[in-house]
Amino acid sequence: MSDYDFQDIDANEARGMTFDFKGFLFKVLNLWKLVLLSIGVALIVAYWVNIRKQNIYRLDSLITVESEQNPFFTANTSISFNWGGVSGKTGKIMTSIKTRTHNEKVVDSLQSYMNFLVQGKYRLVDIYKDAPFKVLINTEKGQLLNQPIGIRFLDETHFELFLNFSSGSRQVQRYLDKAKYSVTVPKGAFKQTYQFGQPIELSFFSGTITKRERKKVLPNSEFFIRFSNFDGIVNAYKNAIKIEPFSKQSSSVLKLSLIGNNKAKIVDYLNCTTAILSRTELERKNLYASNTIKFIDSSLNAVNLNLKGATDEMNAFRKQNKIFDVSQEMKLVTAKLKKFDVQKEAENTKIDYLNSLETYLKTKTDYTKIAAPTSVGIEERNILSSVSKITGLAIERQNLEYTVKEGNVLFKDIDRKIESEKNVLLEVLDGTKKTIRQLLSTINANIYKLEAQLTDLPEEQQEYLKIQRQMNISQEAYDVFLAKRSEAAIVKAANVSDIVAIDEAKDIGGGLIGPNKSLNYMMALMIGFFAPLFMIFVIFLLDNTIHGSDEVERLSKIPILGLVGKYNYKNNLVVYEKPKSAVSESFRSIRSSLQFIYKKQAQDGLGRTLMITSSVSGEGKTFCSINIATVYALSGKKTILLGLDLRKPKIFGDFNIGNDKGVVNYLIGESDLETIKYKAHIENLDIIPSGPVPPNPSELLMGASMKTLIDKLRQTYDMIVLDTPPLGLVTDALELTQYADASIFMVRLDYTKKGMLSLINAKHKIGEVKNISFVLNFYKHKTNHNYGYGYGYGYGYGYGYGYGTYGSAYHETDEKPSILYRLRRFLKRL
Repeated sequence: MSDYDFQDIDANEARGMTFDFKGFLFKVLNLWKLVLLSIGVALIVAYWVNIRKQNIYRLDSLITVESEQNPFFTANTSISFNWGGVSGKTGKIMTSIKTRTHNEKVVDSLQSYMNFLVQGKYRLVDIYKDAPFKVLINTEKGQLLNQPIGIRFLDETHFELFLNFSSGSRQVQRYLDKAKYSVTVPKGAFKQTYQFGQPIELSFFSGTITKRERKKVLPNSEFFIRFSNFDGIVNAYKNAIKIEPFSKQSSSVLKLSLIGNNKAKIVDYLNCTTAILSRTELERKNLYASNTIKFIDSSLNAVNLNLKGATDEMNAFRKQNKIFDVSQEMKLVTAKLKKFDVQKEAENTKIDYLNSLETYLKTKTDYTKIAAPTSVGIEERNILSSVSKITGLAIERQNLEYTVKEGNVLFKDIDRKIESEKNVLLEVLDGTKKTIRQLLSTINANIYKLEAQLTDLPEEQQEYLKIQRQMNISQEAYDVFLAKRSEAAIVKAANVSDIVAIDEAKDIGGGLIGPNKSLNYMMALMIGFFAPLFMIFVIFLLDNTIHGSDEVERLSKIPILGLVGKYNYKNNLVVYEKPKSAVSESFRSIRSSLQFIYKKQAQDGLGRTLMITSSVSGEGKTFCSINIATVYALSGKKTILLGLDLRKPKIFGDFNIGNDKGVVNYLIGESDLETIKYKAHIENLDIIPSGPVPPNPSELLMGASMKTLIDKLRQTYDMIVLDTPPLGLVTDALELTQYADASIFMVRLDYTKKGMLSLINAKHKIGEVKNISFVLNFYKHKTNHNYGYGYGYGYGYGYGYGYGTYGSAYHETDEKPSILYRLRRFLKRL
């Protein structure tokens, strides 16, 4: 063999290691029924999932976050409640909605931990407000967790409470304080009849069930109540509710959305969320005003007591003394004193407020309860600004407590700002008090001068004027505080929440987002299609069996001599007993192809030898040997079939001859050639069986007797067919290659392993076997298996070699053409 031939074989072996995409594609096409079945099963599963899944809805609402500054008490004084601006407040609102505290309020308000259910086709369905009854639970008593309590309507006034307990102890929850504990329950089935509106006191349920008006229910209709763990429901809603800016252009407009199975429940939760959020924000916004009103109320009580005391003293004085007629000059003095007394009282009130504020700042840590400085007439801008900032920071810190753990850096930052602003305010308070004290000194000096003018009056008149002055001061202070309180109440009442719903959640139809049936079907289609493809791909990668002539061509340069189809028959004598069959034509084709090999060899007038072997047992080696020998004999060639498979002899059975004597007896010198030779019932065909199984078959085949036997047969017969052992199992066949003019290596499709071709390739490469060709057994003419090579072969239904395609009428067949085949032929005729 030339170097060029060796290079071809090496290149071919390397090529055989690549992935055969085309082969994989045809493998898939061959298994189209499996793919179709997989898709069908996947679609059925998708349908089953779709009809059993509950509908999932998503609804939303829109809220806006306003930023308003509300005036306190005077037209020229303004205290802002917009701490951080709209963007900062929007962020706080978005955070608050996702907090546990907020969602606890909503769940408590709606009692979302209590579900009303009815048995559906596949599951218990939440009917929420469509339930024909209401349940007023006693929140101070425990309610059964996570097990439906059945309600069966008996008539218009009675119902039956029923359920079944698997054990004598169950867990309940008291929704007043959310405590969970175990209670004793009656084990087994529980049934009890009650009237609607009758209080029910059980260890596992406490409450009253009433009928809804205008709800008609048939007798024996069953409904269920199920209580869930409060914290679990809160956590579920906290994770489910979504909030986001409506658009980049409107960052103060937020969209709330929620996903669930019941649209009415979603609507209520979204709207309740907005209402509670709005109310909470208004309470925080009014906190400053509420503190101011409390401060004014406490001051009014003190002033009222003073006024009452002065009034009582005046009444007592008038009873004991006559009414004096004070001169016009004294009236002017008294009027001036009243003016200075009111100023003095106002400044003293300011001093008291400032002292109280200073003490509060130094001793307290909660700065959300500071009253407005304007409530006592303080108009100092620095004080108003500092109090506003401190209060705002304190409320901001309070808001963070719902969402951020204590010790977070945000708390430290706010505390630092509060401390800094508080130090500034304390310095301002000291300066303001000094200014007020100086003013008080001036007022006191003026009062002292005016009081000196009254010393000339009689003592009774001086006492009368003193009491009158006290009454005037108390009355004036009372009127001022009363006016301030009215103004504060008006401002508080006029306050509105910064959170306003501009588009409440509402069920207007639609909102369905799941289950996405189309997506499920699409996923099923993809899984149903690709799952078998992946399975086929894995099997294809792991499969090392030869399935078609194309694979043989790809794995080896050794030529394919012919193809033999699968033919179910009672024995191996197919060519002789079924001469018109497609298999018989295949062997005739092989015989014709062998003539080209023999013609290339030197013609010495001796008979030709043909060795038939395979990789392992079961590949049709003996079947091929018998039928090739038969086809030569029927052509008039004097043929002998030599059974050289000394380990597992077979050929004698089909010819009804014994195996007592054969090749083994000749090789050991026990018998001569004529003694071991048998005449077959087929003309021109003789048989030499293997004979008894020897202990040393390889040594016998290597001996000189074997060469002598072959030489004698060459002189007598035209064709000598050697049926040898499998090449992949023992070395006997290699010992016989020296006697073979041509060799056939049997490849059984869907049986022979690809690695066996590597073995014969190696033997061929180093020259141990010559003039070797492949014969493919169990061949099926399917283009998906034999693309490229199968079109060149065609006898009847696809057997034969290179001579075109014979019609089905030419050959015998035990099987009638299939309906599909006949339909194709009919369509071709059209």
